[in-house]
Amino acid sequence: MPLFESQELKIYNSLKGQKETFHPINEGHVGMYVCGPTVYSNVHLGNCRTFMSFDMIFRYLKHLGYKVRYVRNITDAGHLVDDAEDGEDKIAKKARLEKLEPMEVVQRYTLDFHNILEKFNFLPPSIEPTATGHIIEQIEIIKEILDKGFAYEINGSVYFDVATFNETNEYGKLSGRKLEDMVANTRELTAQDEKRNPQDFALWKKAEPQHIMRWPSPWGDGFPGWHLECTAMSTKYLGETFDIHGGGMDLKFPHHECEIAQAEASYGKSPVNYWMHANMLTMNGKKMAKSTGNNILPGEIFTGDNDILSKPFAPSVVRFFMMQAHYTSILDLSNDALLASEKGFNRLMEAYNLIENLPTGKQSDFDVKAWKQKCYDAMNDDFNSPILIANLFDAVRHINLIKEGKESIAKEDKEFLAEALHAFVFEILGLEQKAGNNQDTEKLSGVVELLIQLRKEARENRDFSTSDKIRDQLAELGIQLKDGKDGTTFSIL
Repeated sequence: MPLFESQELKIYNSLKGQKETFHPINEGHVGMYVCGPTVYSNVHLGNCRTFMSFDMIFRYLKHLGYKVRYVRNITDAGHLVDDAEDGEDKIAKKARLEKLEPMEVVQRYTLDFHNILEKFNFLPPSIEPTATGHIIEQIEIIKEILDKGFAYEINGSVYFDVATFNETNEYGKLSGRKLEDMVANTRELTAQDEKRNPQDFALWKKAEPQHIMRWPSPWGDGFPGWHLECTAMSTKYLGETFDIHGGGMDLKFPHHECEIAQAEASYGKSPVNYWMHANMLTMNGKKMAKSTGNNILPGEIFTGDNDILSKPFAPSVVRFFMMQAHYTSILDLSNDALLASEKGFNRLMEAYNLIENLPTGKQSDFDVKAWKQKCYDAMNDDFNSPILIANLFDAVRHINLIKEGKESIAKEDKEFLAEALHAFVFEILGLEQKAGNNQDTEKLSGVVELLIQLRKEARENRDFSTSDKIRDQLAELGIQLKDGKDGTTFSIL
């Protein structure tokens, strides 16, 4: 029997503003779409957090036994600078500045995106479609919307008619905005603006002669609107109505609002049952932004090549840090927060590695089965990873008590505990045992073993001052020595 039959999963649905019990459209199957990156620069750490949240969600759905089709797109055309209708395509602008073909820009930053996500131990999505690979599908949707009277063509561009749509539908229901309020707060149209209303958005933009990225269409050469591509790709691979649509909170309006309008105008039905939105990442209490210098790239965290952090941090430590906050909460990155997460990560891994050699007794003081269900309860409550992690550290406490002989665990419970910890730590949270470069880990082990040997020789020579100095200074660096009957071992705090 698959786990989803015995575990009731609740998801916070942004569209309804409340948690709802998850019921997929097709039993045992889940269709999930997440808005992917616009590949014109190195992937932003805040975007990594969003994708990491949905990687964890993908992992948990799979763990529950669902067959998941996870679609995450690549935006390689049609995303305008500042998301303004009269702006310049971000990829075309980058290509012009660097004197490259647009697809060279796309290839470079798509590779960077995949490389960073691989370091973070992401599972690849089931399908990763590109906007440029679905121009035909986008044109067909535009035709459908035009035929139904919800769009208009002017000077080679096609715009979605928000006011007409709102006569029979509700534009703004996801973000809680009212069209009349939007109209009241909008500047007067300038003579140069060809849209009927400022709220109307582009489905297709006419390409000016200097515009590099262009495709033929019934309305002339041009390129698709940013919002349209996600409607085309999500419905192509998941159907006109699918289970979950995810993305960052910043996409709720206008991007996701426009997706809903396009789908309802085209197909006459709501496209998504559960809308999910991940919150932002700040740094040192402020918004991350290149313009202010309050910004750091994932690769700079891994190498330590930055002026913000005191040392490099491994991808699994950063992942563990991000999992310690609920995906809907704002998370603040700082040097102290990463140092604390590194200590917690090492404690968790050390405890997991202790399980195999724990002594067993006739009965258990630790109710492992009840503990395991508490872990599931946390994840079933809208994927509450911080509560799950708190439960994991409850297990860490029991493991250490059993190791010290202060508690007992039966053999079958020990095996059950090892299996459950493996599932929650590695399969669901997506952490990896090695928190860094293998070579670096081996070098560190070699250096510490050398110091342990020097300390042993000092003690044999009754040079306790040197012996204590080695132990104490290693402790200051976060390396704890443990003397036992079989010699001295070390652990990283």
